[in-house]
Amino acid sequence: MRLEPPIPPAALAAIRAPLTEAGAVSVEVPVLQPLALLLDLTGEAMRPRLFVVQAEGGEELALRPDFTIPVARAHIQGQALEGRYFYEGKAFRASPQGSQRAEEFLQIGVEIFGNGDPAESDAEAAGLAWRSASAGGRDDLTITFGDIALFGAFVDSLALAPALAARLKRLFTRPRLLAAELDRAEAGERPERFVNPLEGVSADQGAGALRQLWAIAGIEPVGARPADEIVQRLAERAEASRTPSLSPAEAAAVRGFLAVSGAPRAALDEVLRLAGPARDTLDQALEGWSRRLARLAERGVPEDRMTFAAAFGRAFGYYDGVLFEVRSPSLGEERPAAAGGRYDGLPSRLGASRALGAVGCMVRPARAFAGGEE
Repeated sequence: MRLEPPIPPAALAAIRAPLTEAGAVSVEVPVLQPLALLLDLTGEAMRPRLFVVQAEGGEELALRPDFTIPVARAHIQGQALEGRYFYEGKAFRASPQGSQRAEEFLQIGVEIFGNGDPAESDAEAAGLAWRSASAGGRDDLTITFGDIALFGAFVDSLALAPALAARLKRLFTRPRLLAAELDRAEAGERPERFVNPLEGVSADQGAGALRQLWAIAGIEPVGARPADEIVQRLAERAEASRTPSLSPAEAAAVRGFLAVSGAPRAALDEVLRLAGPARDTLDQALEGWSRRLARLAERGVPEDRMTFAAAFGRAFGYYDGVLFEVRSPSLGEERPAAAGGRYDGLPSRLGASRALGAVGCMVRPARAFAGGEE
């Protein structure tokens, strides 16, 4: 397992300071997390990046790839409505083949739970990430924002058939499938009728039914794609063939949204220009962004270092609102010094009995430090 280079204690203390001063309670969480839970929440695409361990006859576990899920679980177990937590410790992710990235690395961060103004807490989390990363001494940092919920509000403005709108929203975090959908629509093509061989089989029985079909047909599966993922893809293909298609004009509007990138105020004005007639939800989302940008400025994030990129998403499947990454050109877009975002839907998926707003930020000190990763 490749380790990241250590950084001087004084540099680490400077990077840590903005987070420890945020009024958060220090929390410790287990290094080992349930594999099935991680994959359910982050998606199967995360499987190759996980270090999996299993005792004979025991549950499959994984070394924690980050802290958000275990900290959220700890908060829910405490049954508090509000809370904020500081963490510091090692996280673990397998590097892509051929990469020399560290696979065991230090993360520090803050997670905030509560039902206050999302714009305020989003700005607080992004501001903490900016101040912490900036304390590492790099003078070329920028911060890029995206917003998964804004895409949903934009889709709603187009007044599409509900099933089509829902499918587009699901595809936002799967850019290749979304691009294929837009390509077909702009070419005037309709999906071929697809009959799901597991139609009518409940979701929890689908994987078992598929394995039975393989056994009856004498098929030996090849590759690492699990049966439950194949079942999901079959259902998605069948649904796509039944629901209405985008018109070329609607596809062009969605593609235009995804191409928006630039200074936040100008970018958000462009989103409004591209929108359809049903703008109530979008107007509320854009008003929230006006408050968010004002709060970011109050927290010392320079507007000339900000970019809003409408297509910006993240591999972790539990984010559902604002996202951000603090980047350095010397590190590249694939290695942010800090990152975070909103994940309001995650607590309920983890068993929270009440709706709960949630946002957080994470900093990689070895990347933030000017003498660290290059």
